[in-house]
Amino acid sequence: MTIQEYLHKINDRYKLGIATEHTYRGDLQSLLETLAPGINVTNEPSRIECGAPDYILSKGKIPVGYIEAKDVGKPLDSKEYKEQFDRYKKSLENLIITDYLDFQLFVEGQPGPAVRIADTERGRIVPRPEKYSEFEGLIKNFSMFTGQTIKSPATVV
Repeated sequence: MTIQEYLHKINDRYKLGIATEHTYRGDLQSLLETLAPGINVTNEPSRIECGAPDYILSKGKIPVGYIEAKDVGKPLDSKEYKEQFDRYKKSLENLIITDYLDFQLFVEGQPGPAVRIADTERGRIVPRPEKYSEFEGLIKNFSMFTGQTIKSPATVV
């Protein structure tokens, strides 16, 4: 799936006016699988110690990143999400927070690159094609992350 196809599907669902954050999950999963070949993208993975992020990206059984998605157009800096986002940033080394249009990367709890690939205007999604290659780079880097691996019970490398 291309970014353009993804945004077209998101727009179709958004315009209905009855979609929730869960409505778009399969579309983002398909896009991620296209942009990060060789990476498994799991929607609604098993709960982990810090909560239940919406997606886990893994290489084999090794997690490479997590994604938490909120509904299209919901402000990601909302106080409503602060506690959850802070918990995830503290616990997850490689995290993207998104509203399906705006993608904010956090590495080891610190803000990284962010990119918005579309806006909402008058009840529809308006693509920002000039941001597509930047977004592709963000997803490529996100999916290639290698965190710390434990070599022995006493040594973290």
